[in-house]
Amino acid sequence: MASIRVRHPDGTEITHKLIKRLTSIGRNRENDISLSDPTQPGDAAHIERDGNRHRLIGHGQSLQVNRRSGIEHWLSHGDKISLGTTDMTFEDLSLPRVPDPNPLTTIDVLRRLVALSEKMVARTTLETLLEALMDDAIAVTQADKGFLILVEQGRRKIQVARHFDQNNIDDAMSRLSDSIINRVIEHQKPLILKDALDDPEFKSSESVVNLKLLSVMCAPLMIKGELFGLIYLGNDSLANRFQTESLEILTIFAAQASLLLQNALLLNELKQENVGLKEQLDEHRYGDLLGACPSMKELFRRIDRIASTDITVLILGETGTGKELIAREVHRRSSRAQEAFVAINCGAIPENLLESELFGHVRGAFTGAVSNRIGKFQSAHRGTLFLDEIGDMPLALQAKLLRVLEEKIVYKVGENKGDPIDIRVVAATNKILEDEVARNQFREDLLYRLNAITLRLPALRDRGEDLVTLAKFFLNKHASVLKSTARGFSPAALNALRQYPWPGNVRELENRLKKAVVLTDKSLLSPEDLELPARKIDPVLPLVQAKEEFQKRYIQEILEKNQGNRTKTARDLGVDPRTIFRHLEKLDDGEV
Repeated sequence: MASIRVRHPDGTEITHKLIKRLTSIGRNRENDISLSDPTQPGDAAHIERDGNRHRLIGHGQSLQVNRRSGIEHWLSHGDKISLGTTDMTFEDLSLPRVPDPNPLTTIDVLRRLVALSEKMVARTTLETLLEALMDDAIAVTQADKGFLILVEQGRRKIQVARHFDQNNIDDAMSRLSDSIINRVIEHQKPLILKDALDDPEFKSSESVVNLKLLSVMCAPLMIKGELFGLIYLGNDSLANRFQTESLEILTIFAAQASLLLQNALLLNELKQENVGLKEQLDEHRYGDLLGACPSMKELFRRIDRIASTDITVLILGETGTGKELIAREVHRRSSRAQEAFVAINCGAIPENLLESELFGHVRGAFTGAVSNRIGKFQSAHRGTLFLDEIGDMPLALQAKLLRVLEEKIVYKVGENKGDPIDIRVVAATNKILEDEVARNQFREDLLYRLNAITLRLPALRDRGEDLVTLAKFFLNKHASVLKSTARGFSPAALNALRQYPWPGNVRELENRLKKAVVLTDKSLLSPEDLELPARKIDPVLPLVQAKEEFQKRYIQEILEKNQGNRTKTARDLGVDPRTIFRHLEKLDDGEV
């Protein structure tokens, strides 16, 4: 007995048996199925019974059955009906699903694909998106069940398994034919079987016989000529369920769905990677600094030890390694954190102005001194003064700086009265100050005064995987601000990042990534986007072969060092001389 299960807007559900030849639906109470939706007319639709079949007809307005609009619909068990805000389900377990006299057109298929695209743009979860994709594939082909199978490196994974009533299928793997799937994977072409049990190629297949398969369609999901998945549809109740037109529709759907699925999987992968990156950043973050390599961890440990003291700190490191960030972190973790942090680049200010910038001046002290002005030392009173590029400070000023550090008194230019200061000094340079002392370019006594505690920053090329972590951090940071499509790195780009020596260190890395993010229109940055040479990735060799290759190179290296003396080479290597002779024989034969 057929019935209609009605779910009203208030959530109540009522099941109505379809006993009469004509069942009326509408807002009027005299209807067989009375609707509580005030937007619906008194006589909205009716269901007409024709033998064992039922037809739903709307009265002057469009209905939706399984999300497909129209005035007239032949109903099958499990069909979902929408009429305004009222949802209904047609149920008739006594009959298998019957073909719709009005199958979906290509336009209907494209409309569904547009709706699917909108879901993806709306950031629907990957699971929901794939289920919607599979439900649409079942609907457009009028199948009973459908499976979305991903194929990676020969392994198959059922990502989605759905029944026509939009419920998930349990134990999905046992309901598929390996023979049919293997055929589509091998030929990478869609396949339609109107009756698998009677098909010459598959009727003897164990899986086809055991599952009693009848109508089956299977289409490959392709991207750039590579198969990455399959859509498998079936109906085990009816033979000849799928016609040539059904396969054409599925092929169109699969081609478009491939693009949507690839984008969705890429976005999901990047989302997962971003979650992992956030966890990694939280784990490796030290204030505004990022690092997990041993040298950075040791640096953080030293900062923890010295931050609470007022001892003078000298930071050494190449250009672009982040010396000012280290100085700020020392200040942030000190008892002076609530006071000013003042920075000055000693190499960027002309010598005739640097003294005034550091110590201040009084009105009339020199031409252009039209008013009194305090310097950086007074501005940093009770806080921290960061003297960047201290190695570039002129010798004359070095003597005055040394006096200030020792006496804690600052004399403005043009004034004899000093101002006492309470200050912590952190200095930094990319020069080797001992060499500058040897060249009489830096005062030795000032070096000793500044060098109470030394913090050495490693170069970026020596920080291992910190480089990749920083690259991903900068990519996410600038892509978000600049609304870029860039979301990650290609494997070649990651290899190029690791191979490049980074003479400009972290500053160069951030600048390159910012430029690439602005100019690219791709999701994954390439070496070309980063303006880095693409390096060939050496293949991974088995351990035995790797040992042999190393042994050959090392024997040859020692032979050359010993000017071809085989006996001395054997003695140096601690091996029998015959080992060296065998190596040379292989060399003569071209095997080495």
